[in-house]
Order: sequence, then structure tokens, then C-alpha cells
Amino acid sequence: MAGTLSIIGAGRVGRALGRRLRDLGWKIGAVVASSEPSARKAVRSIGAGRAHAFLTRQVLAAQVILITTQDHSLATIAVELARIGAEELRGKIVLHTSGALSSDVLDPVRRCGAAVGSMHPLQTFSGVGVPPLEGRVFTIEGDVVAVRMARQMARALGAVPVQIESWKKPLYHAAGALAAGNVLALMEAATRLMTAAGMKRREAVRALLPLTRQVLENFERLGPRAAWTGPLSRGDYGVVAVHTEAMKDMPPEFARAYKEVNRLAAVVLAQDSAAMLAELEKWL
Repeated sequence: MAGTLSIIGAGRVGRALGRRLRDLGWKIGAVVASSEPSARKAVRSIGAGRAHAFLTRQVLAAQVILITTQDHSLATIAVELARIGAEELRGKIVLHTSGALSSDVLDPVRRCGAAVGSMHPLQTFSGVGVPPLEGRVFTIEGDVVAVRMARQMARALGAVPVQIESWKKPLYHAAGALAAGNVLALMEAATRLMTAAGMKRREAVRALLPLTRQVLENFERLGPRAAWTGPLSRGDYGVVAVHTEAMKDMPPEFARAYKEVNRLAAVVLAQDSAAMLAELEKWL
């Protein structure tokens, strides 16, 4: 079901969702960004809409208002939207795309009679083109009407809507950060260890990526314990200690992270976590 949509904060997420929803027949109204050039760029990327460099009453002309700004701006935008919208917000649906914040951040708008919710696509947005959304999870929560709309939008995009409790969103978002940004940090750290060992960067990446991909494929196919590999999985604590010592000339965060990730692995992967942690402490 297509409708009318205003977008506040037309960055990577706003442009991508706006473009896909426009392709699905949604009529794009006001497109608000932090500057006139940014707003015009967003309109060009979406292929529709009217550019605005500030929050304007024209956003109220749409049935659905989608806020895709950074988290720290949401509370301020909610207050300002309530100020300029007042009774005109009654019956509107206002959604934000934050992964960590719940719909409660939109309470000022809710008090004006709007249905509020959040719709977070568990997907990275590089800003280059529109990423595939088919099969991706969209986590939704909020008021009944807003959740219904978010679910319809997600399904229309080919995504899988999953509803969670509002107060659990930070935990959900932390999981996403571990699986994406923190994995990237580990991959870059491993790449730098390889280059410190004498490999060229391209060689290091070429060596590591198939290894990581295979482990993830095994994780998906066999489960975490069967996919677990490396010295700790074999109880080879001496090798873990040698690894730590070998990092002494690297920035200290490398060895500290290596130790903590091994402790985490013991907790989440070992059959007898307490025994493995105790033995690990002897060596580390």
C-alpha cells in the first residue's frame, strides 16, 4: 500500500529508503536536510520530492513522516515538529529509523495525536547506490497504527519485519554493532598484524577474507561450536599466550582486545566456560 511520505534527514538511509519507496509508488513530499545543497542532492537521488534546508510545515502534508537523522537529533526534531505541527499531527504516522532509540523519543509528537514508531533496517548504508533490502530484517516497535504501517512498508521493500519490545532496542543494536562495526575492527586489526608480519596489505586481505567467510558459512550451516576454530577451541593455551606476547610491539589495544575476545569466546563457545576461563587466566 503506497501513500504520501515526507523525509526529515535525507542522508544515506533517507535517500535509500526514499528511492525504494518512490519506486513502489509512494508520493514523496518534503525532503528536509541540513542544508539546501544536501536537500537538493537528496531529491535528485530519490528522484522526487521538494528540497528544504530546515524543518517546515510542508512535511505535515504527507500521511507518513519518516525521520532518518542521527540519534542525537531525534529529541530536538520531535520537539520542533510538535511545535510547528500541533493539532495537524493528529492522525499522522511518524517513524524514525534509529536502531538504539525507541519510539518514546517521539513523545512530543505522540502527545499531539500522531502515532509514532521506529523502523530500523538492519543493513549498512554506504551512501553509494541503494543497498539490497530484500530479506533484510527491519526491526519495528511503537504504537499499534505506526507498527502496522512500518510492517507494511518493510514487506513492500522485500524485508522481514520483526517486532521487539521498545526497552530492548539498545541490546538489539549492540548485537548489530558487534556483528558489523566491531567485526570490521577485528578484520582491520588482523590485516595490520599480517602486514606487520611482512605481507603486503592486498595479500593480507586476500588471505584473511576467505578464512572469515568460511567460518561464517560454517556458523550458519553447523552452529557456533562446530564452527569454532583456532588454538583456544583446541585448548592450546600456550599458543594463545605466544600470540599475546608477539603483539608487544603493536599498540597495546591489540593484545588487550585479543585477550578479551578469547575470554568472550570461552564464555559463549566453550562447553565448560568456567574451566576454560580459569585455565586461560593462568596463561594470560
